[in-house]
Amino acid sequence: MKFGSFACALATSAALLPTAALADDPRDPTRRGAAARERDRAIIKRMNQDQLAHVRQRDARNWQSYREARDTYADAHAEYARKMAAWRRAVAACDAGRWEYCDD
Repeated sequence: MKFGSFACALATSAALLPTAALADDPRDPTRRGAAARERDRAIIKRMNQDQLAHVRQRDARNWQSYREARDTYADAHAEYARKMAAWRRAVAACDAGRWEYCDD
């Protein structure tokens, strides 16, 4: 059974290999003309422009996420600084003898 599966996979690979190897043959006479080169150039240019647009959209999303995270961090840090300042004032008041600020 294993040999049959292996033979089938080998036969399929052997059948597909020549077409894949000759998919873009530079010696193909239909590829030598100026029109074919111009068509390829236009296709490649369009593909490059599409990819550039995709990358720019992805980067814009990433920068937006970064800005949101930065703003969230800044807000959280400001809140932490306010709480620490209040705590320090309470400690100073406790040290000064104001017992109502001395919590356990």
